Amino acid sequence: MKTFLTTVCLAVLALMLYVTVSASLQQDIVSATRELWPASWFRATLADAYCGFLFFWLWVAWRERSTAKGALWFILIAALGNIAMALFLLIQLRRWNPREGVTRLLLGTRRLPGPNDKEENRTP
Repeated sequence: MKTFLTTVCLAVLALMLYVTVSASLQQDIVSATRELWPASWFRATLADAYCGFLFFWLWVAWRERSTAKGALWFILIAALGNIAMALFLLIQLRRWNPREGVTRLLLGTRRLPGPNDKEENRTP
């Protein structure tokens, strides 16, 4: 599982770097946005992507626990999109021991509340 997830992240990272560098060599992002903004599908795709970035960042911010790290990841995800998301997952996969289970990968240092936990001891 770890090898598969790492391979997928590396493939996404490579693809995004390739298409981003290729596009940047042809046209800068400001002039491209000016040219494409009138197209409703461009705006819809952009809104869809940034809503996805926001949802991913909410998980990152919850998982990280540090406000500073959460803020840094927000900036990176907003600026770099899937490049930053792939990097975040690669970092987490490197730290993850599969014997700990996928829950550990998803929750980080947080844990799911158990049936014996009191309400005030539960993770928000």
